[in-house]
Amino acid sequence: MNANMFILAALVLPLVGAVGIVLARKKPNLRETVTLVTAGLLFFCVAQLLAPVLAGQRPEWLLTEPLPGLPVAFRVEPLGMLFALVASGLWIINSIYSIGYMRGNVEANQTRFYVFFALAIGAALAIAFAANLWTLFLFYEVLTLITYPLVTHAGTDKAKQGGRTYLGILMGTSVLFLLPAVIYVWHVSGTTDFRLGGILPAGMDKGAVAILLALFMFGIGKAALMPFHRWLPAAMVAPTPVSALLHAVAVVKAGVFSVIKVVIYVFGLDALVGATDWLVAISGFTIVAASVVALSADNLKRRLAYSTVSQLSYIILAVAILAPLSVVGAALHIAAHAFGKITLFFAAGSIYTAAHKTEVSQLNGIGRRMPWTMGAFAIGVLSMIGLPPAAGFVSKWYLVSGAVSQEAWVALAVVLLSTLLNAGYFLPIIYRAFFRPLSAEAQAHPHGEAPWPIVMALTLTATGTVALFFFPDVPLALAHQLLVAP
Repeated sequence: MNANMFILAALVLPLVGAVGIVLARKKPNLRETVTLVTAGLLFFCVAQLLAPVLAGQRPEWLLTEPLPGLPVAFRVEPLGMLFALVASGLWIINSIYSIGYMRGNVEANQTRFYVFFALAIGAALAIAFAANLWTLFLFYEVLTLITYPLVTHAGTDKAKQGGRTYLGILMGTSVLFLLPAVIYVWHVSGTTDFRLGGILPAGMDKGAVAILLALFMFGIGKAALMPFHRWLPAAMVAPTPVSALLHAVAVVKAGVFSVIKVVIYVFGLDALVGATDWLVAISGFTIVAASVVALSADNLKRRLAYSTVSQLSYIILAVAILAPLSVVGAALHIAAHAFGKITLFFAAGSIYTAAHKTEVSQLNGIGRRMPWTMGAFAIGVLSMIGLPPAAGFVSKWYLVSGAVSQEAWVALAVVLLSTLLNAGYFLPIIYRAFFRPLSAEAQAHPHGEAPWPIVMALTLTATGTVALFFFPDVPLALAHQLLVAP
């Protein structure tokens, strides 16, 4: 089986898995076995593409060409390879977690949940492997529509309102900003194919470049750049496994992946010199403002949501600096943030399942009752702050190095300030959990850890967060290939 066929297999497997889940709907054990087997096979197929990509090959596959010059096509390059590895690998762990969470909380509509989760992973893989802007746009929209039933899973008025905000902002930004940008690129370039160094015509007016960049940055609403970020905290009405999907596995990663892809393969770093000052400012503002909101949020998932808004703009800031080192940092942060943030959300769901706590102020002493959960949470916190031995340190190191190399002192100040703010809203949770006495209510209603699949999953992601610090070779190799022609 050649590399090109593994692309097809990776795109088809989630669809086949979704059908299998529907057929096994009356037998929960079989249904969840289908989910796990599909996730495992998907990761195997994606992993088969790694060696060819690292060797300089770019496997590709053409699906169809509905309009002349606008093919739906797929091509695997280093950034897409990294995103695909993260999404497919974490689907396995998220599936283990989901079994414990959905059963532990006796969630309704579990078959629907597993079906749409599989389809969402399929859409994320299609985005990762998109060979051109047209294909990326199509599956970017598909991902929005597929994840809507997951956001509204609970079926309550609050869930429906959150779903409307989610759909309204993401579809609105796509139609108003992203689609016109794609059409304009096709108009001036005669192609939407991704090409290292960019595809825009030489000598394009800097003002026009800046406007086009703004259309892309605000049109890619999944990157949650302010003021188009509210969909993310609104979507926290979803079950925790969905929150993990939104924040770590697929949705926001599709956003920041698209940002990096557009900057490198549509504009090119050289064409953006002098056109990104505003992007440094708005991404820096998003980082700091979201961190300030997180400081005052007592609801744990809300605090994590605004942390995600802030962390995503690290990636946007990194590419806006236009330094090769910071671009490497941006790519690495896709993986580092994915493992660290999914650990934090897994821990939040574990706390809810075992102790029915949702507020930070309710977590006094919980670390002594749930040491595995809060130990994993502490590792995720280290990664979000950017401290060793967690993966977030590696990506932040490259971001800071790129800022220094470009003498981007404003960006550097933002990173340092946000690091202090991250510590300010995360470390008090650790202190409460391990060093404050249990509340009278907690003593009257003792509990232990959540069901073992939940604990197993968060232990695996916490371990992955540390492993990426000590063994970053694969993501580093892919990141360093971003700006190198095969």
